[in-house]
Amino acid sequence: MTEKTFNVLFLCTGNSARSIMAEALATTMSKGNIRGHSAGSKPGGTVNPFAIEKVKAIGYPVESLRSKSWEEFARLDAPQMDFIITVCDNAAGEACPVWPGRPATAHWSFEDPAAVQGSDEHKRAAFSKIFGQIKARMERFVGLPIATLDKAGIERELRRIGDMPIASA
Repeated sequence: MTEKTFNVLFLCTGNSARSIMAEALATTMSKGNIRGHSAGSKPGGTVNPFAIEKVKAIGYPVESLRSKSWEEFARLDAPQMDFIITVCDNAAGEACPVWPGRPATAHWSFEDPAAVQGSDEHKRAAFSKIFGQIKARMERFVGLPIATLDKAGIERELRRIGDMPIASA
């Protein structure tokens, strides 16, 4: 008997940093149980090089990473999502497309490391901080007994994860 692979879509505005890192972490940390995807409401067209550094370091294939619109995942021929998680406050406040299959939804707020100004070292530190925060929430997410929870239970747990305090180190 084969276990189901769950699809999760991480949404941000530009799809250049937070959602990309969340996609990579979900896929790698779940050991094949969850397939991460990412998209943006207003994709910027490029993936931030510091995000690429972070996901490459965990062994995630970066060749196919691209900044893409959430409209790609609202089409009927798109992979059906089980979960939709917004990772930036701007995207959370926007009117989202209607998602096929009515996936469970939640919001996990993270600061935008791509907005940090300064030296490359300063930017790298910001990306490391946010990457660590996403990873902490992802550890809880990939540890959920998803296959045994109903939709209401999954949404409750996803929201609980989004409400958990995150280190500001």
